[in-house]
Amino acid sequence: MTSPANPRFPQGKSAQEIEGGTTFSPRFDTEGLIGAIVTDALSGEVLMFAYMNADALAATMNTRVAHFWSRSRAKLWRKGEESGNTLAVEDLRVDCDQDVLWLKVRVAGQGVTCHTGARSCFYRSVGLGEGSDRQLVLDASQQK
Repeated sequence: MTSPANPRFPQGKSAQEIEGGTTFSPRFDTEGLIGAIVTDALSGEVLMFAYMNADALAATMNTRVAHFWSRSRAKLWRKGEESGNTLAVEDLRVDCDQDVLWLKVRVAGQGVTCHTGARSCFYRSVGLGEGSDRQLVLDASQQK
């Protein structure tokens, strides 16, 4: 899939330029989105995964507060705008081919990231192995 042209961010011309260059050239998907992994800046705990469009990425870079694109609401949103659990971005990284972002954040407010009230959106484990009953197991440390 090729990324749609985006005037806010330059696009790399070659794999060498994208993977080895010093120009930030985020590769948005055909819907104009790029995935963003969010972790706690101190503990490294994975907190959430979301998507950004060019406006969300630019707002995040300019304000150092995480903004995302809500696919369900089809609008830009600042994480924590209603709950107060904003995400102060301390570090923004991009993977080798510039199609995934990694935000290292500090969570304000009550310290939770998930809309369910859990600290992390990843509060359930999936059983693995041939004999697994495929039931989700709740992580009690993640709940309210």
